[in-house]
Amino acid sequence: MAADRRTVIENCAIATVDANDTEHATGHLVLAGDRIESLGPGPAPEGLENVARRIDATGHLATPGLVNTHHHFYQWLTRGLATDHNLFDWLVALYPTWARIDEAMVHAAAQGSLAMMARSGVTTAMDHHYVFPRGSGDLSEAIVTAARDMGVRFTLARGSMDRGESDGGLPPDFAVETLDDALAATEETVRRHHDTSPGAMTQVAVAPCSPFSVSTELMRQGAELARRLGVRLHTHGSETVEEEKFCHELFGMGPTDYFESTGWLGDDVWMAHCVHMNDSDIAAFARTGTGVAHCPSSNARLAAGIARVPDMLAAGVPVGLGVDGTASNESGELHTELRNALLINRLGAHREKALTARQALRLGTHGGARVLGRADETGSLEPGKLADLVLWRMDTLAHASVADPVTALVFGAAAPVTASFVNGRQIVENNRLLTADEDAIARTTRAEARRLARIAGHA
Repeated sequence: MAADRRTVIENCAIATVDANDTEHATGHLVLAGDRIESLGPGPAPEGLENVARRIDATGHLATPGLVNTHHHFYQWLTRGLATDHNLFDWLVALYPTWARIDEAMVHAAAQGSLAMMARSGVTTAMDHHYVFPRGSGDLSEAIVTAARDMGVRFTLARGSMDRGESDGGLPPDFAVETLDDALAATEETVRRHHDTSPGAMTQVAVAPCSPFSVSTELMRQGAELARRLGVRLHTHGSETVEEEKFCHELFGMGPTDYFESTGWLGDDVWMAHCVHMNDSDIAAFARTGTGVAHCPSSNARLAAGIARVPDMLAAGVPVGLGVDGTASNESGELHTELRNALLINRLGAHREKALTARQALRLGTHGGARVLGRADETGSLEPGKLADLVLWRMDTLAHASVADPVTALVFGAAAPVTASFVNGRQIVENNRLLTADEDAIARTTRAEARRLARIAGHA
């Protein structure tokens, strides 16, 4: 929308998720171009000029758009497989199939993953892509193009693996890169796609996959590369007890100490999962500002355990929410993670005091923006911030009898998304995408999933 054109939204409850958790039982927002111009209680100011659109949002809750901090888009094509496996067995079962992906498959899978998130309230997405089979095409371009066409804000975590089966790793050798090739390709991806301008729609992070699929040199030189280029760093960390055992056997130390020894702790780093963290690990993350992508559904699906999120938050660790790949979270929508983060953490040591509804909403909005390094631009509803927001319908059968709309949103069933805005541009209306044909994406992803299964079966 042109900078001088305004959208006025009125008569909705507002949860700003700002530093004071400001809320309005009935309020308004004024969007001007790609920014939030103003918001507050009651109706919008009279006499506003250049109002292109007015929305009566009676019965709705306005929140910041959800921010997803960990995902693997390509896994959209392998949902529903290896459903009774732990992480290592699941990886062993699926890597031979994942090693057969190509550019068309990855583009289709990215469309499916992005569509499911966007239509359920995500305005900032990310993808950690680390499988680059030889001769598979330009996979990073396929992913970035899908995100651009969907209209969501996006971080591509350009992953890598250089420890194949012959070196004791899990992926087939032809699905991993050499150290030099991985570093060179990652640098090229940053140079091609990372946007440093205010309000950037596409950014890139350096993201070797995990300690058990990446050499120490790739971890160390990957960190050096990211800092030389001025981008963030992402990887998997402390996901399972098996990973902790692996690190002790191979490196003579636990995962957190290993990460610190390779330059992988810092306020420019975030890690997925972090389930098995002791007090010393949490203190190290807090001291260095290292962030965490909490993925409660995936952690439960793979029986990884319950992350100590309340302890992390109490220590000051930045924490956001992640869908994780849809081969370990078949629904692929982040709203589910608000509810599951709250409920699963209440099964842990803190029980009913673990998380509140508002803490869960903060994890999925401002917490995620902080983890991605974008909290100064998005993640809360404040004047001057990017106009990334969602209108959740709260007056239907599923929620109407719940007095508090934030409680209804987090504890209740998935709320319908009446409108989702990115940069002030509406991308969802009445739970349907405005930027893509959902039915066409469903057909394409089904066809590509079947093609992948055939190729993997013949191999």
